[in-house]
Amino acid sequence: MTRSFHQIACESETLATSLDSGNEATALLIVSGGNEIRAGAHGGMAQLARRIAEQGFPVLRYDRRGIGESSGENREFPGSADEIAAAARFLRQQQPQVSKIIAFGNCDAATALALFGPDAGIDGYVLANPWVIETSDKRDSEKSLPSSAAIRSRYWDRIKNPRTIIDLLSGKIDFRKLLKGLMQASKVEENSALSIRLRNALSRLDRDSQILLAKRDTTARAFLATWNSPDFATLRASTGITLETLDSASHSFADQAAKDWLAGKLIEALRQA
Repeated sequence: MTRSFHQIACESETLATSLDSGNEATALLIVSGGNEIRAGAHGGMAQLARRIAEQGFPVLRYDRRGIGESSGENREFPGSADEIAAAARFLRQQQPQVSKIIAFGNCDAATALALFGPDAGIDGYVLANPWVIETSDKRDSEKSLPSSAAIRSRYWDRIKNPRTIIDLLSGKIDFRKLLKGLMQASKVEENSALSIRLRNALSRLDRDSQILLAKRDTTARAFLATWNSPDFATLRASTGITLETLDSASHSFADQAAKDWLAGKLIEALRQA
């Protein structure tokens, strides 16, 4: 296994990429979420790539246009179709033995892969904590209020915890504030336009796909509520999509147990491709 760094063409700009070579015929394309560089949160994606490549699978990561060492304007995830296609094409060129590409993305990268992966020739998908919250500016997503569905899920977890009853009786939890929060969370909201667009994209995927959720993460809670809504009933019945959860609040799968779980799921997907 060797790691090399490249600048590849994407329309009139260049993408900074990192390629971990391998001998297997199936490769992994890692698409960064948010405005993360290809190393990911605190180098997590670089470590993940090395771990996957040690099993013989080539792995390509890249910085989206306008991010990290890539040139051009950051078009956010809705404008990332060209980057995904350019990265997949380069991966096949550099590793000519590759016949299948499995793509992994977390958060808005997962949503982007569902939307644009088929046109890029992606053969399989591992989508973690897909982004479904509509915002006027994705760059401010971290400041966005969670959906009512996500708040309901969080309150339900608290209510199921026996410690909550003890804290209520002892006065550590303000009952009126808890009741107010529950009333706010009980508001029914429609699925966002983005979630409906994601549903339609997922329904068009003609390849097996995995959805992975860190179930105590706010983004994952919002997606899960959307997934369980009537709008997604037909999709839930599909045999082509599997959904698995990890009891974790780590959005980026940063702790060791979450890292191991994610790596295991990716290696399994690559071996089964």
